[in-house]
This record gives sequence, C-alpha cells and structure tokens, in this order.
Amino acid sequence: MAASPSSSFLTDMYELTMLDAALHDGTAQRRCVFEVFGRRLPATRRFGVVAGTGRILEALQRFTFDSEQIEWMRDNGIVSERALDYLADFRFSGTIWGYAEGECYFPGSPLLTVQGTFAECTVLETLLLSILNHDCAVASAASRMTIAAHGRPCMDMGARRAHERAAVSAARAAVIGGFQGTSDLEAAKRYGIRAIGTAAHAFTLLHDDERAAFDSQVANLGPGTTLLVDTYDVAQGVVNAVEAARAAGGELGAVRLDSGDLVAQAFKVRGQLDAMGATSTKITVTSDLDEYAIAALGAAPVDSYGVGTRLVTGSGVPTAALVYKVVAREDSGGAMVPVAKKSESKSTVGGIKAAGRVVGEEGYAAEELLLVGVPLDGAADALQARGARPLQIPLVVDGRIDPRMWGSEALARAQERHIRSRNELPYQAWRLSEGETAIPTRYEKAG
Repeated sequence: MAASPSSSFLTDMYELTMLDAALHDGTAQRRCVFEVFGRRLPATRRFGVVAGTGRILEALQRFTFDSEQIEWMRDNGIVSERALDYLADFRFSGTIWGYAEGECYFPGSPLLTVQGTFAECTVLETLLLSILNHDCAVASAASRMTIAAHGRPCMDMGARRAHERAAVSAARAAVIGGFQGTSDLEAAKRYGIRAIGTAAHAFTLLHDDERAAFDSQVANLGPGTTLLVDTYDVAQGVVNAVEAARAAGGELGAVRLDSGDLVAQAFKVRGQLDAMGATSTKITVTSDLDEYAIAALGAAPVDSYGVGTRLVTGSGVPTAALVYKVVAREDSGGAMVPVAKKSESKSTVGGIKAAGRVVGEEGYAAEELLLVGVPLDGAADALQARGARPLQIPLVVDGRIDPRMWGSEALARAQERHIRSRNELPYQAWRLSEGETAIPTRYEKAG
C-alpha cells in the first residue's frame, strides 16, 4: 500500500513566512497558546456541532515536509534556508485539547486549544480551520435536519453535489449530526458508514417499459429493494413496483418519490399501498430537501429522507466561520502572558480558557462557562465546583496523538455524544427559525 501523502502543504504561505521571520528574530521558540473558536453563530444556527476532530488528528500524523516539498520551496524562494532546515525535521511536539466530536458549541467556545512553540503552532492554522470550518458546518446542518425528521432516518445523497473529496468528509460529518447512511462508497469504506443506493431514473429509461426495469432490479437486489416510482406516472409506478416484488415472491421494501408535491404524493401513495395490501412497504423521499422541507413533511406518511445538495453545502451556511487566534504567549522574560486583539468587531479575549456547560435545576443547559486563565489539565475541579460539565479532553499530549479519536467506532461515539449533547439543550435550541443562541456564553476570570 502506498504511503499516505503529506498534509503539510494544505496550508497558506503566510504561515511559513511568519515562521521564517520568527526564526530569524529569535521568537520562534516562544511558548504560545492558540484557540479555535467562532465569534458568533450564523443567524439560523442556535448551536454548532463539533465535527472534524478525528480527521484533524489523522492528518496531523502526516504533517511532515518531505524532500520534494523542501526542494520546491527552495526552488521557488518561499522561505529561507534556515526555515527549510527547521521544516525538514518538523514534527508537532505540542499539546492539543479540544471539545470531543459531537459536542454542541456556542460563540467563544474553544473547540481546540493548541499549546506549543510559536513555530509549531502557527503552521497548523489552515489545516485546522479548513477541516473544522467545513465539517462543523455540515454536521450543524445535519443536526437541524435530523431534528426536523423527528426520528425518521436521514441519508446522505450529496456526493454528486460537491467536490469529490469534500463529499467524503461531508458524509462523515453528517453521521455525527445524526444521519444513518451515505451513497458515497469512499466514505462508507473509509469510515464504516452504512452504504445505501439502488437505481436512478436512467435505469428505468434504459428498459422498454417500467415493469421490465423493476423486474430487473428486484431480480438483482431482491423484493426488499427500493423502487423509484416517479419516472412516468406515480400511481402506475406503484402498481408496477408492488407487482414486481410479489412476482419475485416477496413484499416490496420501499418506494422512492423524487419529484412533485411530496406531501400530497406521500399521502396518495400510502393510501394506494395500503389498499393493495402492501402495508409494510415504506416510502422514502428525495428531491432538494433541507430542514424546512423535512419539517413540512412531518405530518406526511414518510419513512425516511435522502438529502443531497443542502446537506453537503451546510444548508445555506457553507462555513462555520471559525478562527484561530493566539491568546497567550511567552514574554521576553519567560513568563506566559495573555494577549488579545482589540480590532473593532474582531476583538478577542486573552488567556487560555477552560470550558464547561452549566446545567440548570430543570436538567437543561443554562450557559457555556469559560474560565479564563485556568490550566486545562487541572480545570475539571474548578468547573465542577461551579456546576459545569467539563467539555475539553486531551487529543495530543507532547506530540503523542490519541488514535482512538478516528475510525468507525469513534464516529459512532461522536453521533451518540451529539444526541446526548443536543438533548441537554433547552427547547429553543431545536427551533429552525432565526433567533438567539440556545444558551449564552459567560467568561469568568480565574482567581
């Protein structure tokens, strides 16, 4: 098997030019703390969902600069020989804490806290943000869709509506948000997601008539398959589908509706199926669904949803708008000091932050508490003393990456964690309309 490619060039040039200058002036080895957070949530998001952490850790294993990359930078004058010498031996040796995948987050929540030298922290910016901004956006959209579905399964069918590699990442993020399967085989194989899919309209049109197409599909996949019944006339399609399954000795698994007024169609098809005695045959719907369309189908006799474009593009919010900012650094005397931006509308809060979620008397989350200036490896007691559930866990310790954070088991745990975290939120968090975030964020200075 070929070695996995280096992830180090998934970066912006300015990260390396900053490194170069810091090596030259002697500040590159100053200890620093960087945080990934969002200043605010989009108007249509009352909470965000953490997704992508596992992908980050897997990519961090491959974050090295090979000889070909070093030569290319030398040939193109990207950085000096001093910087090239440093990068040739680069391995992240710092520590990263973060919210576990699946947790909900809010404005200011430190999704990741990266501690190390300036040199090794600054070169990770683009890698961390590009993964988290995409995956958190998709997972947050997926969560809204599964809320709207009220327990009916949602399936990812967005591979044809996104960049081919982004579709794989989107499928993983969708599972964290509650989705149950994907049509993308690469995502299914890589992350252990259930693969789903049967046939498109093209397969029906290939045959001389609809019944011949259905007979062929049932012969290949069995009567429990799902047949697409709206290529021609829906009512006749349902008849052909049920009869094709019965001719093969079984009851049809499901019919799929992909066009028209899905609410009206679902009621008509359910009545038709029941009248034919196909009471166990389910109805799945597709066709440009988003959380609002799914909510509108709530009263209809629909059993599952296939979601494409709106899922993989974040349902109108294609990026989580997260940023990566230094919040503390070592001064010339060796002491760690908080630092913060004062820019208008882009200010930051200096100092490392320990995050916890305070649960009120009724058992629902009341606020996101950020203790400023508390070391993360000793923050649990301080948070619990204030009635807060600690949210951050160690992901990388002194360069050692926890391998349990990716893979199919980690993905299943992330989905379970998200459902628990979401259920902990107050009722207003579940609304699809624009409004305030589900809970406020409060900063408290330690000591």
